[in-house]
Amino acid sequence: MTAFAKAAQLEGLTGIELDIQMTKDGEIVVIHDERVDRTTDGIGYVRDYTYAELRKLSIETGQRRKEKIPSIQEVLDLLQAEMEAGLLLNIELKNSVIPCPGMEEKIMELTARRNLRDQVIYSSFYTMSLQKIRDMDADTSVGVLDTKVSDCFYKQRGCFGTGSAQVEKRGQEQILRTALHPFWKGMDFTKEQLQGQTVRAWFGGHLYPEKPTGTRLALGKLEEMGITDVFLNEPERYLP
Repeated sequence: MTAFAKAAQLEGLTGIELDIQMTKDGEIVVIHDERVDRTTDGIGYVRDYTYAELRKLSIETGQRRKEKIPSIQEVLDLLQAEMEAGLLLNIELKNSVIPCPGMEEKIMELTARRNLRDQVIYSSFYTMSLQKIRDMDADTSVGVLDTKVSDCFYKQRGCFGTGSAQVEKRGQEQILRTALHPFWKGMDFTKEQLQGQTVRAWFGGHLYPEKPTGTRLALGKLEEMGITDVFLNEPERYLP
């Protein structure tokens, strides 16, 4: 929660990315890994814990105070005002390895109830999950996750592009609301081939509990590759 709070206060930040999963009793929690081993003092899969059990686990911060695995409700409570002021929230549905039946309906109902629909981007490696989200709301923004940008592109076209009922009804606007989210080393299309696309690249490594690198990426070179946005663990290195 400390990281989200600090990120939300950075001037010039476009948005924040997080991952969601479901507990054994159906609560949506914010955690990256399918297992709790790496980031907490617990062992096992998130899906095998109830929400109350997960709350008993601790996350070391290097400080006297320890963190807990937050629910998505807690994070939205924290970010609501900033999102209403324009901050975007990319919610990755972590369901490509372990299914989370009903998570799409729950998260969309929650963001709609908070009037945050236009500030949320849903992403997933499991394209059927994104299709389900689009079936519920044709105008929702989604991001197709994969390693290579070509795979993102063809998934975009296959599920949301030419020939689909979505495009017949909504046209090119649907594609513009479907971003490509490749690994930055998976840019196997040219910038010209990606003209008009939103390409948000993700990076591997340097996850908690690793220390910050203190280095800066050459964003200009990434832009030359056709990347329009980046997911970074150290955004403060790039903002005034």
